[in-house]
Amino acid sequence: MKPVQVSEDIVPINEFKAKASRFFKQIADSGQSLVITQHGRPVGVVLSPAQFDRLLEQQRFLESVAAGLADVEAGRVMSTAALRKRLSERRARRTKK
Repeated sequence: MKPVQVSEDIVPINEFKAKASRFFKQIADSGQSLVITQHGRPVGVVLSPAQFDRLLEQQRFLESVAAGLADVEAGRVMSTAALRKRLSERRARRTKK
């Protein structure tokens, strides 16, 4: 995600309401997010669908890494040889059906 440009990417809510269509086009064209303010304080952020998807993908990846590290710390691991054996046994059971 690109850094926020204070002069362009922070907009009061009333201005956003009045020019919403233009701001959505700007977001789609530039890939920039838009910070919406009310009474000088941030109240929301508008992202393009592509930016939102990237954030979700990054979150899922980090959660998967955290889960893997937790498994390692809890001892829920197996050697490569044991994994290969287990997968081979599963394949053999499937081919017998």
